[in-house]
Amino acid sequence: MSAERHYLGAARRETPRSLRPNAGTPSHAWARYLDVIRHGLLMIDDAGRVIVSNAPAERLLTNFLPPSRKLGARPLLRALCAGTGKPRREVFRSLRQGRDRRTAVSFEVRDQGLTLQVELNPAEEQGWIATIEDVSARKASEARADEAARQDPLTGLPNRLLLQERLSEALVRLHRNGEKCALLLVDLDRFKPVNDTLGHPIGDALLKKVADRLRSAVRPTDTVARIGGDEFIIVQAGIREASDTQALARRLVDLIGRTYMIDGHLLTIGASVGVALAPNDGDASETLLKNADLALYRAKVDGRGTYRFFEPEMDARMQARRRLELDMRQALARREFQLHYQPQMQLDGDRLIGCEALIRWKHPERGAVSPLDFIPLAEEIGLIVPIGDWVIRQACRDAMHWPAHMAVAVNVSPAQFKSDRLVETIMSALAGSGLPARRLEVEITEGVLLQENEKTLRTLHRLRELGVRVSMDDFGTGYSSLSYLRSFPFDKIKIDRSFVKDLSSKPDGDAIIRAIAGLGKSLGMTTVAEGVETPEQMQRIREEGCTDVQGYLISRPIPADDLMTFLASYPPHA
Repeated sequence: MSAERHYLGAARRETPRSLRPNAGTPSHAWARYLDVIRHGLLMIDDAGRVIVSNAPAERLLTNFLPPSRKLGARPLLRALCAGTGKPRREVFRSLRQGRDRRTAVSFEVRDQGLTLQVELNPAEEQGWIATIEDVSARKASEARADEAARQDPLTGLPNRLLLQERLSEALVRLHRNGEKCALLLVDLDRFKPVNDTLGHPIGDALLKKVADRLRSAVRPTDTVARIGGDEFIIVQAGIREASDTQALARRLVDLIGRTYMIDGHLLTIGASVGVALAPNDGDASETLLKNADLALYRAKVDGRGTYRFFEPEMDARMQARRRLELDMRQALARREFQLHYQPQMQLDGDRLIGCEALIRWKHPERGAVSPLDFIPLAEEIGLIVPIGDWVIRQACRDAMHWPAHMAVAVNVSPAQFKSDRLVETIMSALAGSGLPARRLEVEITEGVLLQENEKTLRTLHRLRELGVRVSMDDFGTGYSSLSYLRSFPFDKIKIDRSFVKDLSSKPDGDAIIRAIAGLGKSLGMTTVAEGVETPEQMQRIREEGCTDVQGYLISRPIPADDLMTFLASYPPHA
């Protein structure tokens, strides 16, 4: 008995009753009934003979049979073996198991773009019933869906899923034959302002052009993927030296930094690139991604618009940063933050008229942590809002112990303005402490006004309606400071300390301070010179017309408990 007959038929010669048409049904009528079935149907007897077939089966199997062969069990079995791409022994084994267990056996066969699903069910006694379905359209649809699932819909680049597959393939080649690869993490600089000011359609068009430039910068063997927002990743395959990747990183920074023309808008953005090399910086995808991200962070810290390769010490610095973050999250609950106050003096009468609240962190193990270390981190991770709320409340409570004429100034970050609860926090702090609104002063920088200008101005006007005073800090350091003076009537202008420091070294220092003081006077605003440290600076500040001063010459920032002693050394307010 042949192998085909052995697996498709059996030893019995009798045609199973389950495969016979009803005795009273003419054979041509039986065939006509089967021909209207959408799927192909074959009935194979115990001897391996096709005793019933319908037209769809014969049509569908035509592509899989040699022109000289008729439809039969043996050609069908050979078609299964050829179309599935599986060894004949494996196909036989599946058929034997199906017959022994009385379960269906299913195969998918392909030929010249046609895909058939063939299912063989053991008959009740002996033989098989085979159904054949053309699943070509469904498979094509699934293939398109699978491709779409691995593709970024906006740029057409591979997405995170396909990137992971390509990176895994590159690492397999690394482990198999030592073929090195590199991972370049690209983050766009100054992209968010484009979205915020010109709208998402312009931003999307810009991302498409960036994707085109990235494609043009790499070889066909490399992979460019968009993993979300304005972040892209390049897998550079088959590199020989680090200089190959350095050249690509330099090219990316240059290409992305060139001007774009989109819907009549000339746009200029930049790119920061972090690079990790395999196997030097890791031979697992997670490690490479982490190290490329560390290198990208360093590129941003170093001024953006550049590239950095991963270095082992970057990981150590990031671990220290994470520990600082964890400690800072607990510092509020542990009451480790303190407020120090730097007095401000009014030049008319040399009397103290207020203090600026400055936060300090006294860590139980680290000791004093500089605000330069933890304030930027707090802004980055979103802790600046709860910390800023605590500063406002504590400053109002402390100021209630000062002479009634003295005000307290608190710095408010851009993030606090975006939180939508600044006004409510200030109202609650004033009510809880009993401090009159006129004794609270909110200091903002130009960075606050750069974000959501109209919303910020509404918030500032609400503060003014409460009676809270508003001052512009670091005046003169931003490019739009003068325009903001026209948009909101500030109570006070604080001249940046850099101008005071330049009094002794640059000839135009006097002129700048004189101009700002004159501007403040004409607009009815108080002008405060920050950073006054010497009697000579104090004298020149007086001569140029400033109204108030603040700096080490008056006092360094001092703890709240020591402030009352310091205030007692000055004559009381008349």
